Amino acid sequence: MSPAPLKYIQIGVGGWGNHWCTIVLPRLKKLGLAEAVAAVDTNPEILPKAQDQLGLEKCQLYTDAAQALKDHKPDFVTIVVPPACHEEIVDLAVEQGCHILSEKPIADSMEACCRIYRKVTDAGLKMAVTMSHRFDKDKQSLEAAIKGGEYGRLNYVVHRFTHNCRAYGSWGDFRHQIPDTLLVEGTVHHFDILRGLTGSNAKTVYAVTWNPPWGEFQGDSTALIMMEMENGLKCFYEGAKANASTLNGWENDYIRAECEEGTLELDQRWLVVYRGGPWERPLAQDLPLLEQPAWKNSWLAELFCNWLQGGPLPPNSLEDNIQCCALLFGAIESSRSGEVVNVQEYLKTEMAKAES
Repeated sequence: MSPAPLKYIQIGVGGWGNHWCTIVLPRLKKLGLAEAVAAVDTNPEILPKAQDQLGLEKCQLYTDAAQALKDHKPDFVTIVVPPACHEEIVDLAVEQGCHILSEKPIADSMEACCRIYRKVTDAGLKMAVTMSHRFDKDKQSLEAAIKGGEYGRLNYVVHRFTHNCRAYGSWGDFRHQIPDTLLVEGTVHHFDILRGLTGSNAKTVYAVTWNPPWGEFQGDSTALIMMEMENGLKCFYEGAKANASTLNGWENDYIRAECEEGTLELDQRWLVVYRGGPWERPLAQDLPLLEQPAWKNSWLAELFCNWLQGGPLPPNSLEDNIQCCALLFGAIESSRSGEVVNVQEYLKTEMAKAES
């Protein structure tokens, strides 16, 4: 007999929250995994959309997350609000003993990430972070090709993400206003992809970041970053949000994995392997992408619900994602200091601060 559907509260229904309410959450109900008991947003004008999308009554719509949690005491909350607001919502969830499924990153600073990690683990609660891009169809297909063994040992990875969002508001107003906008709102996804492809956490990171004169950002919108992973593999990352063109924008990354017996290239969601001798033009072979019922947040939400019902630990758990945040904020630290950052030492230091 299948367990009863879990009860959840969706916090944040505007912007990307609308995607959750129209795509991710209805699928959970269709699968019999979870159903909404309330929706929260500080803007009351957009709450009626969530009422229709999630099948709620008017009395289940709130502008106050604390009141919604007290009234309904759900099994878990979904957090789809700006990163600077994550810790406040996590505190409310911990107070009510609710598990947490949150948008990335864990929070907007390493200090807040470590505090959240401690609060959630000390309370014995489960939390996962929806790193959607790593768990997309094309990235998972590349990861499977690397780890399948047919192309030999992996040597290094190059990742390019270049986008023309230089004009204010073209990437959402708040992203043009916050510091370290590229890394916090974009590169965090790409770091997680690189961790998945190499099968390792980061050992060191060296980052150079800046904003060109024509980029209408208060924070840095461009970065060149070098990483060494704990297993010895090397990664190079180019990220830009103020370029003159969009060569490899959202979900259309360019990733080249240099393996012992083949060059694997993912470009605009097309996966190819190249082989050739020293003076020959390489021969290209198209590789099929993997197939499964759902990808990205829809898949991750399903894995999370299964975890709460006694299933296996999902790959995007808080325990895993704290490593992604250490790489992210370690890169920010490197960009400010001009020095190579030891990511594991950085994480250890920041976690100790959270304990004091």
